[in-house]
Amino acid sequence: GCYGQRGGKSPITRMATAALLRELLFKARNYVKAKEYGKEPNFDMKLEAMLPVMSGEIPLKAHVHRADDIFTAIRIAKEYDLDLVLIHCTEGHLNAEKLAAEKAKAVVGPLICTRTKPELSNEIDENAAILKKAGVEVAICTDHPEVPIKYLALSAGIAVRAGMDHDDAIKAITSVPAKIMGLSDKIGSIAPGKDADLAIFKGDPLSVYETPVWVVAGGKIVKKP
Repeated sequence: GCYGQRGGKSPITRMATAALLRELLFKARNYVKAKEYGKEPNFDMKLEAMLPVMSGEIPLKAHVHRADDIFTAIRIAKEYDLDLVLIHCTEGHLNAEKLAAEKAKAVVGPLICTRTKPELSNEIDENAAILKKAGVEVAICTDHPEVPIKYLALSAGIAVRAGMDHDDAIKAITSVPAKIMGLSDKIGSIAPGKDADLAIFKGDPLSVYETPVWVVAGGKIVKKP
């Protein structure tokens, strides 16, 4: 929730959160410029951590539920020319076409949850399907440990039940998240040269009843019939 105050600290409001993010990005951009011009700035651990984000090596991950927060994150990312990933994107289905036009990338989830705060009032199981059909790049998460990661396949199954194409749901927990995080050269799909981490099923891997019959981790068989 984004309501109220915490003692003498900054108010937990949407405006304050956006302002704090802009301030951090402003400082990080100046920090980068100082390094580029050979004026080594005073070491700042927080700003050092932002360097891969500012360079585009890793995306800026914005945890957003409401539509206004989603588009605030998009505006800020545009201001600083950053690669943005929308985590949760709960109300994305309300503006799916606009998000597709923005070439948005969304990590939707958790799908196994209750509406425990106001931001989740418009949460629907169909969110991933609606976003994908509109042209948004969609991955699915469990928001571990909120929902344990072992329920990731079940979450993808719920998305299929709610209208997502089965193959798209498989990709949403394999190749798409790898692509979003810039790791497609190592993980996310089966190809020569990639990490050999495989789970092989007799039936539908998204079924609650299925368990893998073969498991390969790091190129080593760790489970077989």
